[in-house]
Amino acid sequence: MDESSGLLQEIKKKIQSLRARGINLYPSGFRRDITVGEVIGRFGNLSDAEIEKITDSFTLAGRVMSIRDFGKASFIHIKDGTGKLQAYIRRDRVGEEGFGIFKLIDIGDHVGITGRLFRTKTGELTLLAETFVLLSKAQRALPEKYHGLIDVETRYRQRYLDLIVNDEVRNTFILKSKMIRTIREFFDGRGFMEVETPMMQQIPGGATARPFKTFHHALGMDLYLRVAPELYLKRLVVGGFEKVYELNRNFRNEGISTEHNPEFTMLEFYWAYATYEDLMELTENLLLDILEKIVGTASLEYQGNRVDFTTPWPRITLMDSLRDIGGIEEEVLSDEQKLRNLARAKGVEIEGREGLGYVLTKLFDQLVEPRLIRPTFIVGYPVEASPLSRRNEENPEIAERFELFIAGKEIANGFSELNDPDDQRGRFLKQVALRDAGDEEALFMDEDYLRALEYGLPPTAGEGIGVDRLAMVLTDSPSIRDVILFPHMRKK
Repeated sequence: MDESSGLLQEIKKKIQSLRARGINLYPSGFRRDITVGEVIGRFGNLSDAEIEKITDSFTLAGRVMSIRDFGKASFIHIKDGTGKLQAYIRRDRVGEEGFGIFKLIDIGDHVGITGRLFRTKTGELTLLAETFVLLSKAQRALPEKYHGLIDVETRYRQRYLDLIVNDEVRNTFILKSKMIRTIREFFDGRGFMEVETPMMQQIPGGATARPFKTFHHALGMDLYLRVAPELYLKRLVVGGFEKVYELNRNFRNEGISTEHNPEFTMLEFYWAYATYEDLMELTENLLLDILEKIVGTASLEYQGNRVDFTTPWPRITLMDSLRDIGGIEEEVLSDEQKLRNLARAKGVEIEGREGLGYVLTKLFDQLVEPRLIRPTFIVGYPVEASPLSRRNEENPEIAERFELFIAGKEIANGFSELNDPDDQRGRFLKQVALRDAGDEEALFMDEDYLRALEYGLPPTAGEGIGVDRLAMVLTDSPSIRDVILFPHMRKK
């Protein structure tokens, strides 16, 4: 779009001409009696003879997407939220005044048209205009027809423009919306209650992440945008809500990448008297339900890789994955110093305060995660790297926790919840020590949450699923920004 050209000047001249004719460029409202999608659905497959028998007139509204001018007549395409349809504007049909107004219309304007249907010689379903009205005059030109809007940064910064000209982008967000609706239906149908917990918290908790900080002047206190709703949702389980879920935003003050945005959508759910193994089965059922209803198949293509969702999904321990997939030799896996040396060689920043669990998970991120294409559960995480998870009773150094990876991305994190308040206090203290040593992602001490645990949290399992990353996989999108309507960007 070259706004330095004469396009804007031409638009301004047309605006002046329309106003000189007494035309309201932005009239209030317009009643249409049918959408483009309804027209195509009801009449698109009818024969020419059947369409000729239709005597009804229809009133549609939409944005002008193309104009082919033949002097005394023109073909245009209008687009609404349901599709695109051709219209035929003739001077002898709409009259001199109406046709004069039409001649001052540009691509991008919103118009209302009433007319009857016919098919052109090429077989295209078309509305023969009887009346024509301007509904909203665009003061900027849309991107040039044959090049479209392809600059990625412009697409993200001006999403409204992206949605106008790129149908595949619209379809991505329509699919994401359907996915979110399907998630709600899935949990509602299984007796879970949707709840809302605070977005601003006195103590951010539930995930190891750097929070955003603000100040509430009336209360005279610091508040944090939540990094996760976990600790509040578990308070609700303590209170007697045995199945709860929340589908909402989290905020983490971290870097921006193809898989990270400071503001993102997370599904978290908690299930009393269940274990992390129950969650793995539930997660398989959830994703298969989404695939069946949204995609219509149990496999899909993501960035050149075929992803097969057929269950059961593999369950591999962290250590086995590092050896069998990451290629780390057994003698290195069994030697902490060699592991630390390997991590440094792979570019992991090691300052000395980090425990072995940190080293193992960072090596996993580099060597294993990108190779997990088929849905795979990784289990057997160190307790040290799982400060809110229940210990495994057979091996107390291991947490009853899993992470789900699909197409090389972490999609979900779930575990049997730690409900021993004494153990939880000890883990919080270790996190506080890490924070005091400079780790801005470590957890805070949360005395009220500990008090809630002291009233008794039943055996419970909980999980978080990254909705945006899941949408990336379902829509074959290479960046998380492609599935967030208004991603955060650096200042120009």
